Amino acid sequence: MNIIATAESVMQAESLLGAGVDTLYVGGSRFGLRMPQSLSLADIREITNKAHGAGKKVLVAVNALMHNEHLKDLPDYLRELANMKVDAVTVGDPGVVFMLHEMELDLPFIYDAQTFVTSAEQVDFWVKQGAVGAVMARELTLIELEAITAKMDVPIEVQVYGPTCIHQSKRKLVTNYHNIVEIKDDTSKERGLYLREPNDADSQLPIYEDENGTHIFSTEDLSLMPYLERVYHAGLRTWKLDGVLLPGEDFVAIVALFVKAKEALEAGEFVAETFVNKLAKLQPATRVLGTGFFLKQPDEVK
Repeated sequence: MNIIATAESVMQAESLLGAGVDTLYVGGSRFGLRMPQSLSLADIREITNKAHGAGKKVLVAVNALMHNEHLKDLPDYLRELANMKVDAVTVGDPGVVFMLHEMELDLPFIYDAQTFVTSAEQVDFWVKQGAVGAVMARELTLIELEAITAKMDVPIEVQVYGPTCIHQSKRKLVTNYHNIVEIKDDTSKERGLYLREPNDADSQLPIYEDENGTHIFSTEDLSLMPYLERVYHAGLRTWKLDGVLLPGEDFVAIVALFVKAKEALEAGEFVAETFVNKLAKLQPATRVLGTGFFLKQPDEVK
């Protein structure tokens, strides 16, 4: 089992390690997508030292789609990550894979091309290029994930909690709108902007901008808590919890609950209803829990 959780700061990383996570997921917005906070190399080094001191691991997000302005700075960034001995980076741009090979760094990579990672054959291709694992598309169903993991010799990551991004544009869409209507406003994640579906007055789709453009999230937070036993027995044992929209100790409390669920599964004592009820008490009232694509039939997903 490997429970991966995002960390927004050194302080939260310490709390997550205390809660029992196996791997911390960190990074900066320069080279990584949708991190809770953009961390400096100094922060990542401190988190890595604390994680390794606790016998845990650190993944660093290098999964942005790189442009020319990124590539001139990326080698130094990768070299620093290798020097501090982070356990792996997540990579989605083939150019970064080429760069890792060219630089011959001791820096394993996990393939993470977001919605494009949808088959065992694709993962196998990147394993042959050196990948030590893969992050599967959040749009895959359980049926598809079960079929994929049955063919894999490397771990594949599935998200078990948190928001899912449904659209990203390199353009600053909110800023462009503000320019048209001649208003000035903060467009960062902290501002808490959201969109509504045209025919659903209660819907809230979080939206924010950073240096990678505009990010829009689903109106629900994904939770596979009711189905963790099936996930576990399917061999899907690398779980990701994403706290990009849930800061501080609120996220830590939810991660700790999933850690306890993992321990209960391993002991054969997992009772889904008990954990579902506990999660409902911790979940923010503004965010509904759902299962995303997980329970759909593959031919339903278009």
